[in-house]
Amino acid sequence: MYRFCLMMLLIMTATACSSEEAGKKEKRTQEKTKILAQNLNVPWQLDFYNGETYISERTGMMTKVTGQGKKIPVSLTLSKKVLSEGEGGFLGFVFDPEAGENHRAYAYYTYREKGKVYNRIISLKTGQDSLKEERVLLEKIPGGSIHNGGRIKFGPDGKLYATTGDSGDDSLAQEKDSLGGKILRMNADGSIPKDNPFTDSYVYSYGHRNPQGLAWEGKKMFSSEHGSTNYDEINVIKAGKNYGWPVIKGDESKENMEKPLLHSDRETWAPSGIAVKDSKIYIASLRGEKIFRVNTSGKQMETVASNYGRLRDVQVHNGSLYFITNNKDGRGTPKKNDDKMLEMSSF
Repeated sequence: MYRFCLMMLLIMTATACSSEEAGKKEKRTQEKTKILAQNLNVPWQLDFYNGETYISERTGMMTKVTGQGKKIPVSLTLSKKVLSEGEGGFLGFVFDPEAGENHRAYAYYTYREKGKVYNRIISLKTGQDSLKEERVLLEKIPGGSIHNGGRIKFGPDGKLYATTGDSGDDSLAQEKDSLGGKILRMNADGSIPKDNPFTDSYVYSYGHRNPQGLAWEGKKMFSSEHGSTNYDEINVIKAGKNYGWPVIKGDESKENMEKPLLHSDRETWAPSGIAVKDSKIYIASLRGEKIFRVNTSGKQMETVASNYGRLRDVQVHNGSLYFITNNKDGRGTPKKNDDKMLEMSSF
């Protein structure tokens, strides 16, 4: 009896110490995190330009946050009305690497045409707190109420990359002639690069379900992808490769199909935006409601930030970690002043 009581005491003490340490760690995280903007409308992607932060919002809006924390609406002029239904809307947004000279940005958004739902990639001309559609680079990307992909970023090769979802039709992911369930690659003017893996095709990789994150370490490309209920993935993307959806998932394998760098197994992360810094991948998770960090070998995952709800995008910029919540996306529980953009000064 004495031994049993002693053992229980040791377990209770260890549990209390562990909880206390976790509480201290969370307090330290909260202390080095500050709110830069709030009352956003389902923010989707962050980008930085001239010392200010630009945020796309799924409802069809753009917001600029100044270095002093002032929130300014950006006028957005588009040739097609944004369809903000389900997971669609005004999604990816990024400035041209030469925006200081050409005053250009790019966006990915959902629209309806003749009763069908699509996504398109456009270039925009930047003005004084304004963005005006300049040119359609690619349209009629399969869209729907779910699985629209939507992340766009420039790679280290100067090409524009975009993630597309299978729009709820998983057969599209394996069809090389379809733009659904892919990672696409194009020149900044919308033309197809001559060194793309498939002749006269924007398709860079295929077999994707709903990829929503892109990031690079040097020339090595990473993407996040939503699995079906679970088995969410972080993949190393290689030109022309097949990433298996809907044929394989998790640790399953099949000839000529790529296995993920890591996956969530039976848990659900719903990973969206990702960033890479110092051989660490930072992952914004929606269902997981955390910023995860894992090394680029796919091991040693840990939590960097939590208790903010659903998280859509994460970026590393000027030594800080920036991320946005998505508690008003229809699947979260909004708190006062949601959604928010936050900065973590030490991570």
